[in-house]
Amino acid sequence: MTVNQQKLDALVGRLIGEISAGYGGVMVGLGDKLGLYKAMAGAGPVSSQEVARRSGCAERYVREWLNSQVAGGYVDYHPASRTYELTAEQAAVLADELSPVFLPHAWQIVASMWADEAKTLAAFRSGRGVSWGEHDERLFCGIAAFYRNAYSASLVDDWLPMLSGVTEKLGRGAMVADIGCGHGHSTVLMAKAFPESRFWGFDTHADSIAIARRVARAAGVEDRVTFEVEKADTYARRGYDLVCFFDCLHDMGRPVEAARHAASAMAEDGTLMLVEPYAGDRVEDNINPVGRLYYAGSTTMCCAHAISENGTHVLGAQAGPGQLEAILRSAGLGTVRRAMETPFNLIIEARR
Repeated sequence: MTVNQQKLDALVGRLIGEISAGYGGVMVGLGDKLGLYKAMAGAGPVSSQEVARRSGCAERYVREWLNSQVAGGYVDYHPASRTYELTAEQAAVLADELSPVFLPHAWQIVASMWADEAKTLAAFRSGRGVSWGEHDERLFCGIAAFYRNAYSASLVDDWLPMLSGVTEKLGRGAMVADIGCGHGHSTVLMAKAFPESRFWGFDTHADSIAIARRVARAAGVEDRVTFEVEKADTYARRGYDLVCFFDCLHDMGRPVEAARHAASAMAEDGTLMLVEPYAGDRVEDNINPVGRLYYAGSTTMCCAHAISENGTHVLGAQAGPGQLEAILRSAGLGTVRRAMETPFNLIIEARR
């Protein structure tokens, strides 16, 4: 094989850039946990001494961290005054935990993937799965925080209104099931928006359900929200007006059974809402940064959990609309339509 030096240099340059980004992720995690970004938010140009004072950290460490942020483009530097500034845009991404584009917690997912490397290597070699509960605990908090803000920005205002007649039912008072609810942020968001409705969240991970109950209490909706440890095909059938799957159906080893149970648990005129990672139906449709992110997460988490269930499918996070719609139809749902799509999600509506 003849090596093309130009292509080699470009590939090495790309890898060095990504190693740099990996180091940068560690710095983002430190800045978030130590309150360094918050210490800078809205303060204008500040010295390293001032950031250290505001955050209660040692100045020499803070100064080196700040320089790493400047080199990565996450913080602005003013050479004349030797001060550092977190702009409004940077603060939205790095300091404001309620911002829909707040991203530091996503690095906890990456940290969990590294921590679980031995399990992933063993899974590759044996073909066995790795269930959700076997992962490093940073995965659960990272996933919950990553999706919480995205759902907060879109679920009530954008996604639910795209479903036929659902917001009207929720406003009058409906029964809602949230399957694979995790820490319960999606369930609680809906409960806060629709006080006349009643909500149930189900998940197989007991520790996540315990946290979900605390989330509901903190939000003041525990009287209208119930969280239970249940599988996607064993929870009680109550004639739900809406059954939701938020970024979880592709993780299940028996997605047809999960969708079939949902159909049987719905009211006659009920709706199934499926939110899944955005993808095209072909590999070549997903050659982009979002596709790469989802394929990587799918390798270590989504496929691994589905395999652990010894079921019928291993969809992965890039299943695409064709496979997802086929799953719903196989489950006996006669009306299936793509209600909406974003750069990160597909929103599919299904009815009997």
